[in-house]
Amino acid sequence: MATSTAPPDTTAPPPLRRAARSALLAVVFICAACGLVYELALVTLGSYLIGNTATQAAIVLSVMVFAMGIGSLAAKPLQNRAAVSFAVIELVLALLGGLSVLALYGAFAYLSLYTQSLVVVAFVLGMLIGAEIPLLMVLLQHIRKQSAGSAVADLFAADYVGALLGGLAFPFLLLPLLGQIRGALVVGMINAVAGAALVLIVFRRDLGRARTLALGAGSVGVVAVLVAAMFYADTFEVNARQALYRDPIVLADRTPIQDIVITNRGLPDGEDTRLFLNGDLQFSSVDEYRYHEALVHPALAQRRDNVLILGGGDGLALREVLKYRDVQSVHLVELDPRMIDLARTDPRLTELNGNAFADDRVSVVTADAFNWLREDPGLFDAVIVDMPDPDETATAKLYSVEFYGLIRGHLAPGARMVVQAGSPYFAPRSFWCIGQSIAEAGVTTAAYHVDVPSFGDWGFFLGAAGDVAPAVTVDPAVDRRFLSADELDAARTFPPDRPPLDMPSSTLMQPRILEYSQSEWSVY
Repeated sequence: MATSTAPPDTTAPPPLRRAARSALLAVVFICAACGLVYELALVTLGSYLIGNTATQAAIVLSVMVFAMGIGSLAAKPLQNRAAVSFAVIELVLALLGGLSVLALYGAFAYLSLYTQSLVVVAFVLGMLIGAEIPLLMVLLQHIRKQSAGSAVADLFAADYVGALLGGLAFPFLLLPLLGQIRGALVVGMINAVAGAALVLIVFRRDLGRARTLALGAGSVGVVAVLVAAMFYADTFEVNARQALYRDPIVLADRTPIQDIVITNRGLPDGEDTRLFLNGDLQFSSVDEYRYHEALVHPALAQRRDNVLILGGGDGLALREVLKYRDVQSVHLVELDPRMIDLARTDPRLTELNGNAFADDRVSVVTADAFNWLREDPGLFDAVIVDMPDPDETATAKLYSVEFYGLIRGHLAPGARMVVQAGSPYFAPRSFWCIGQSIAEAGVTTAAYHVDVPSFGDWGFFLGAAGDVAPAVTVDPAVDRRFLSADELDAARTFPPDRPPLDMPSSTLMQPRILEYSQSEWSVY
């Protein structure tokens, strides 16, 4: 029987009609929750793999909303077979939505076609989600005679409440417990069961035996595929992750904050241990001392009783600070407690950082540096800013005028601050934008750069409150493998092909650094 042309099922007792209507609205609720989880999963995956959450959200949401409109129009011819059409759409949506994260991660790791694949997946999922409401309207009116306005109100109420559930379940339940891939697969299973159950239980009299068996087999098949993918998920993730890195992965950990990967390979004269956060190289053990000596020692050339390190959870900057016996205390503020735990316990990291966190002079705070600076009243003789590069929305605020203004408020008289600022060769606009942002916060800076083979030409800004730029010097009494007074003299010179640039600053409301960083590094 064609469900859109059939009259309301008035032969069924009123309690049964009410039960069928409640079942239908429950399915609307569940399907809305599943649909929103698919959207959030695509946005989150893009922010993890590509960075720039705002851009990823814009791509996913705009494409999916557009596709939902197309799907609603495409559902018009299906209204004469609303029950069967809805069941088929839900099974396809469950299969594709459940596999979406796994497929996109594979496209990123093996094919380098992530953005193109994201647009296709978002469009297809959006069309399927958009086709749901017109068909559900038909099914609701088939169960019980109801005005269009009343039916729309019931459907959208269930839809919006379901979206609330999905929106809260994704970050607070699915991601922490199951992760991206498994979370999407579980939601796909729920989606398949809910969609099939509605049609098979409520509309079985309209379907006939053959269609009922076909849909039942289809739902079992979809769930079976998703269950099989669950068993394969760990192997797939390990293999796909390894495809992204040159060297063997010896540790991989997904925290609520970031993706931590450590690789290691043997060299003729030792080993090369590398740390990656969200895919970005943080150091290579072969030459990290060049970076950390250049970062730390100019800032500690004069006053250094009380030192603040923002970031630097691997403990390598801390190692350099602790070389000074007259340092009385070191506060280290790191966002991710798992990074601190690894730096304290992983033998690869403790060997590199000299077990620095065991020093009695060190105190560690796990907090967002921006918020911690707003709340802590302390003053420091030296502030070392060792943050990840500003190529993601979350880190862009740590390169803003406002952030540097907060740091300035924590500088004791005669204190210095230093900021790692990226490469003046590969990303000159980003580099000089950071310098201008520090200057607008009331800190006078001196720029310098050194060669770190793993990174290339890498630059820093040494700053002090007041009108006089600090002298870029080091204390000759402290041993260093790389950084000397002569090296620092050369480091103050910028060649004619990479001269200082007059760039605007980056602020919370206008994070130019994000645009500069992403555009400049994308060509390398």
